[in-house]
This record gives sequence, C-alpha cells and structure tokens, in this order.
Amino acid sequence: MRPSSFFGLPDHGGEGHGRLGRLLRRPEPYTTFAFLYDALSLDWPVYASGRRAGIEALRLAPGDRVLDLGCGTGLNVRHLLRRIGPTGHVVALDSSPAMLRQAARRVRRRGWTNVTLLCADASTVDPAAWEPVDAALSTYVLSVIPDRAAAWQTMLRGTRAGGRIAVIDMQDPQGRWAVLRPLARWLCAVSGSDIHAYPWRLLEADLIDVHSAARRGGHIQIRVGTVPAPSGTIGSSP
Repeated sequence: MRPSSFFGLPDHGGEGHGRLGRLLRRPEPYTTFAFLYDALSLDWPVYASGRRAGIEALRLAPGDRVLDLGCGTGLNVRHLLRRIGPTGHVVALDSSPAMLRQAARRVRRRGWTNVTLLCADASTVDPAAWEPVDAALSTYVLSVIPDRAAAWQTMLRGTRAGGRIAVIDMQDPQGRWAVLRPLARWLCAVSGSDIHAYPWRLLEADLIDVHSAARRGGHIQIRVGTVPAPSGTIGSSP
C-alpha cells in the first residue's frame, strides 16, 4: 500500500498516474533544479520564518484538512502535519512534476500516510477535485503564477466558510533591510516571482478577520483571514 495518494504525476517508477488539469508552464529552474531547490532557495536563513508564521496564524486543529497550493518540494508539509496530526489530511498541489517528485520522495521517506499530491494548474483546476478544506495556504507562490487572481479563487472556492487562508509572499525589503533589495529582486527574478505583485491584496479584499505580519524587514508579507459565510445565510449581513 502506498503511503499517500498521487494524482497527475507522470509515471516514473510508479509515482503517479493520469493527469489532473492543464500543467502551468513554470520557470525553467523549477524543472531543471528541482532536486536542488531546498538547498538553493535560502529557505532556512530567510523564508522559513514566513512559512512558520503563516501556518501558526492558521490556528490549525487536529483532524483539519489543509490545501497547500503550490507546495513545491513539500517544505510546508512537516509543519502542517505537526498541527493536524494523523487524523488530518494535506492536499498538496503543484504544477511542476519535477517539484512534486521531490515532494513524493519526502513523503515516502517520512512515511506520511495522510498527504495527497496533485499535479495541476492552480489557476484552472476545479476545487471539486478535493473535499472542501478547513484551511489553505500558499507560500511564495501566487507571485509566480501569471493568473494569480484565478489561483486565489481556487483557494477561496476550495475552502469551507469559516475556514482560514494564508498567503505568504514577497515585496521589496524596507528600512535598514533596504540594502538587500538588489539581492531580493535577483532571487525573485531567478525564481520567476513578481516582487511587485502584492498577491496578499486578493486575500484582504475577500476575507474577514485578517491578520497581518511581516518578516525580514518587510520582505516577507503574511496575511491570514477567515472565509466569510455566503451572502444570504443565517447570520450574514443583509
């Protein structure tokens, strides 16, 4: 029995089958250097702090279902499973087969049995492909996706009313950290990210109870909010 479920990955040694959605064309590094991504992405010294802060603000509980949109090599999964426990479930979605193969190796190596990997375009995939989740997050992803508004709608439509969504992304460093702007812009350019995208504004426009935070001199922006109940339901505003 396989440790988890894999959908949409090309069949390389039995790692997956079929195809879910149209694959999004990604910058070359996500294919060519996927096996080196964890080492080259500066996650530990720079970007891991944003991941941890966003996940903490989701206020996850044991048994929760979580969507990790743009999961890459699965760097968020360990932090998510630590909070939702063995009765929870992570749906990890990415459009890069090479990145997902690295995530699949991480899942198998750790023996995680409650992770589903989906290879799909976040801007076109139907959220009905998974059960509605209790929480969703994207870490340094929406700024990469050309149609980020559609990808945001995927997160929003795939999360239940009352659920929490986190968007963690990047902008120019501020204050004394501004001296690092050239490096930050270079890293974003290499990864295909638009440092001026400000994708958290999509969250601010649609969610309630929004929590804002920043790390690394404002370079890392964190927004977490609650999905409102649909208009017309009991307890909603007229």
